Amino acid sequence: MEQAAKRNDLIEEEFENSPVPPQNRKSLFSVTMVWVGFPMIITSAVTGATLVQGLGFGRGLAAMILGNLLLFAYVGLLSALGAKNGLNFAMLASRTFGKRGYMFPSGLLSTLVIGWFAVQTGLTGTTLAGTFPVNPTVIAIVAGVLYLLLTLIGIRALSFIGILSAPLFVILGLYVAIEAVGSGQAIWSYQGNPEIALSFGVAVTLVFALFVDSGTLTADFTRWAKNRGHATFATFSAFPVANLVAMLIGGIIAASSSGTGDLFGAIAAKGGWLSAVAILFLFVNLGSVCSHCLYNAAVGWSSIVKGNMRVLAVILGIVGIVLAALGVWNYFIDWLNLLGVIVPPIGTIMIVDHYVTRRNDATADDQMRAKPFIAWLLGSTAALIANSYFPDVSTAVIGIVVSAFAYWLISLNESTVTTADLTAKSDV
Repeated sequence: MEQAAKRNDLIEEEFENSPVPPQNRKSLFSVTMVWVGFPMIITSAVTGATLVQGLGFGRGLAAMILGNLLLFAYVGLLSALGAKNGLNFAMLASRTFGKRGYMFPSGLLSTLVIGWFAVQTGLTGTTLAGTFPVNPTVIAIVAGVLYLLLTLIGIRALSFIGILSAPLFVILGLYVAIEAVGSGQAIWSYQGNPEIALSFGVAVTLVFALFVDSGTLTADFTRWAKNRGHATFATFSAFPVANLVAMLIGGIIAASSSGTGDLFGAIAAKGGWLSAVAILFLFVNLGSVCSHCLYNAAVGWSSIVKGNMRVLAVILGIVGIVLAALGVWNYFIDWLNLLGVIVPPIGTIMIVDHYVTRRNDATADDQMRAKPFIAWLLGSTAALIANSYFPDVSTAVIGIVVSAFAYWLISLNESTVTTADLTAKSDV
């Protein structure tokens, strides 16, 4: 009986198909740790290094700050919506896109994060094999199984991995960055590498797109917050704080030593006991992002098929592990570009719908609402055109602005009718 009780304490109800009740909400610290450990990863450091090499340190830092502030505004507004009534992304999307219409954006995003799971799982094997004589495919499979088992514990595991991963990253990241600064290179005056130059707009898109998928799905995490203030604070801990710290460390390494921001490689190269620390760091760090992505995918698909989160996690985890073993992670940059175009309009339309056009209408009676799909198409099309013909601008920003304006414009009549109806009801 005692063992069964402990197991039940560990494996708790995930409320994948219903709102999280107030009595089951988590503390501010717990929800913050869910988000803070997510972006403070090797991938963010490598992205920071890429920005600094492509723009120079000053402009690279500016792109990091702007991109993270955009993420905070975008993810923060969606986070508060999740905490308001304890609803996950799929439940929020059903109000905007319809009872059946939500399956399209929810299915898309829940599938894309499986790609991220595969990317980071494959990266675990390839990164370890680059320093030690191991088979990358075998390591990717082993890592994927470990990450899957972690995800099965649920939201509690995401908080725990954040508590472990974030401090470890800060300690090792500062160690590598301080050592790189000691080389004597002037960081602020670093002008970048002209062979890999980036436009400022593309750099901002890279920052924004790095977490726009799970950022759009943030309600899966912040529905556990006690209130909207806690959800917003948890988001701020991730963007700009955690993500900016990780990118800045990578940028400092690039500016001072022309490094790639690969903390694992820098630590593992020291040899001795630091090699063991590097291996632990790699699995914990990438395990954090993989478990978060798999959790998003499992919650999303369980809402669509009305299934159990843990059953879906096993099925989707196996799919992700197979994709990782096949080398999908090699398409990393292409994945970022894709996300930067098609995902931001989804969250933007939901924000405009919940906060502006239909903020007083809490029902989701329609099976399929055409207006958000039209705005989504217009926003993504504008972003694609900008990506092809105006490469110096941020496709993410273009997609956000166009989709927001388009949805607001085509919903004006609906907003007027809703307000009039509410007034008439109050008069009665």
